[in-house]
Amino acid sequence: MMSTSLFTRHQSSSECAARRGELATRHGIVQTPVFMPVGTQATVKAVTVENLLELGAQIILGNTYHLFIRPGHEMIERLGGLHSFMNWHHPILTDSGGFQIFSLKELATITEEGATFRSHLDGSKKFLSPEDAVGVQESLGADIMMCLDTCIPYPADRQQTLEATALTGRWARRCRAAQRRRDHLLFGITQGGMFPELRKESAETLIEIGFDGYAIGGLSVGESKQQMHDMTEATVAHLPGERPIYLMGVGTPEDLVEGVWRGVDMFDCVMPTRNARNGTLFTSHGKVVIKNSRYREDPAPVDEHCRCYTCRNYSRAYLRHLFVSREILAYHLNTIHNLHYYVNLMTEIREAIEKDCFASFRNDFYGRLEGE
Repeated sequence: MMSTSLFTRHQSSSECAARRGELATRHGIVQTPVFMPVGTQATVKAVTVENLLELGAQIILGNTYHLFIRPGHEMIERLGGLHSFMNWHHPILTDSGGFQIFSLKELATITEEGATFRSHLDGSKKFLSPEDAVGVQESLGADIMMCLDTCIPYPADRQQTLEATALTGRWARRCRAAQRRRDHLLFGITQGGMFPELRKESAETLIEIGFDGYAIGGLSVGESKQQMHDMTEATVAHLPGERPIYLMGVGTPEDLVEGVWRGVDMFDCVMPTRNARNGTLFTSHGKVVIKNSRYREDPAPVDEHCRCYTCRNYSRAYLRHLFVSREILAYHLNTIHNLHYYVNLMTEIREAIEKDCFASFRNDFYGRLEGE
C-alpha cells in the first residue's frame, strides 16, 4: 500500500498499470478508478441529485466557464457555494474552462496574460487569467480545481504544440501561486499534443511545480484511438504514482477500460448523458438505438443484466414510445440507465483490480461486445 494525505493506492495490478485507490476530498472519499458524470451548469442534465446518489455516483463535475458566465460565481458563493446551490453534498471537480474557451475559437484570443473571449450567450467581452480561474473555482467551493490550460487543436505541428504546452506550464505555475486554500485540491493539466517527448516535458514541468493530482489534457480531440491510447500511456509513464491521474473528456466504455489498463484513475465525459438524449443506450452487450423499429413491441428491459431504476421498471417498447414521441421522460429514464451503466462498469473494474484479474475482465468485456 502506498499513501499520501490525499491519495491511497490499495492495489496494483500484476498484469498492467491499473491500480485501485481512494482519493480524499473535503466532501468525502472517492473510490478509484472512478467515472465522474458531467454537470456543466450545476446540473447533470435530465436527472436529480437523488437519482445520482441512487445509481452510485461519487463525484460530479461543474464547469468554470459556464458558471462564470451564468449565473456568476459571486452569486453562487453568496448562496453558500456550489454544493449548497445544487444540493449535492459530495465531491465536486470543476474544470478550468480552458476547453470551452478553446472551443469558442473565433470568439477567443489567447495571450500570455490569459484568455479574452466573448460570451456565447450575449457576446459580451470577458477575460480569464490563470489567477482568475483559480479564484472562480475557490468561490464555487470545488473540492478539486483544475489549472487553466491552453488546449491544442488536432492536428498541430510541433512548434505550435511546443509553444502552447510551454504556455500551459507557465499558467500552471501562476495557478499554484494563486491558490489561497490548500484544502481545495488543485490538479495540473499536461499537454504536448501527439508528441511523446513534449508530453514528457509537460509532465516534468508540472511535477516540479507540485500538484495534488495530474490530468492528461488535449486528447479525444480528433486523433485516432491508437494515438489517444499511446499518448495516455506515454504521459502516465512520467507522472508520479502517488498522485491521482485524470484523463479528461474521455470517453466510451472501451476508452475507460483502456485508460484504466494504462494507469488512469479518473474519467469524465458527456457521452452517457448526451447519448441518452439522442436515444443511444449502453448495455453489457453493446449499444441499443432505442428508436429502431425492432424495439416497437419488445417487452424486455434495455439490459437484462442491469439493475438500474429504468431497467427494473420499463420495457424497451415503452422507452422507444417515449423517445419517438419526444416525451421529456425519455431523456430522464435514458440518462439514469446510461449513467448507471458507466458507474457500474467502474465498480466492476475496481473489483477486478482488487482480485488481480483485470486482464480476464478486459477480455470478457470485449467478448460480450463482440457477441452482440
